[in-house]
Amino acid sequence: MRAVGQGGVVGLFRVGNCLMAALGALLAAVVCVGLDGLSEFAIEVLLSMLVASLFTAAGNALNDYFDREVDKVAHPERPIPSGRVAPSTAFALSSLIFGAAFVLTLFVSVWSVTIFVIALVVMVGYERYLKAVGFAGNLAISWLTAALFLFGGAAVDRMDLAWILAALAFLATLGREIAKDVQDVEGDRASRRTLPMRIGIKNAGIVASASLIAAVALSPAPYLLDLLSIWYVPVVLAADAIFIYSALILMKNPEQGQKIVKLAMLVALLAFLLGGVL
Repeated sequence: MRAVGQGGVVGLFRVGNCLMAALGALLAAVVCVGLDGLSEFAIEVLLSMLVASLFTAAGNALNDYFDREVDKVAHPERPIPSGRVAPSTAFALSSLIFGAAFVLTLFVSVWSVTIFVIALVVMVGYERYLKAVGFAGNLAISWLTAALFLFGGAAVDRMDLAWILAALAFLATLGREIAKDVQDVEGDRASRRTLPMRIGIKNAGIVASASLIAAVALSPAPYLLDLLSIWYVPVVLAADAIFIYSALILMKNPEQGQKIVKLAMLVALLAFLLGGVL
């Protein structure tokens, strides 16, 4: 290994993303059992947070390994193109960390192991094949986002609520990913075959908007199924309004639309937290 530091080996992992993944797993667990129920699953939740962080670190290292040629132009400051980390080192570290994360997952739950294995297959498939395909890559990223919430729910044995939270995350992320492809359609022509290129910008915008509207349609389910308290309702209505607004402007302004989707996702997560804790 060469220089170790934020610009070296540690730079492969993108520590901020790892911390956000750990926080996401924790938030999903809190949503599913509330703060009072968290202590019963303290070990499982801590392990899930660690696994989510390690998975993210390994995935980022794998991303840098597969993107090493593209990054020579797009991100020359990253560890591999800058020469601070050898490609073989990045691949070996990614494999080692994925292995360590899998071993830790065995101590959480059967659901956690299943979710981990599927997420690993999707991650490798995305980096190796799906990234350049476009829509299949959008689906992969959306699943990986949703899987984080499933993983948090599996740690506290509350998959009933975790599935709904994950489905909402999947639909919202899918809409946002398609919107980003609409925004980047010209820049992507040389290396990717995205949905806007296949079916046209207008039709891709319609698909993105439909995905967001589907998330809105699903949003009442946690309250109607008596999984979350009444405190969920007013905040999720606000999130729904933001989702609908973003769906309406996606085709006219995809850049602004996908930013607003991100805001809607944050408000929706707050709704889940309030509904689960209060």
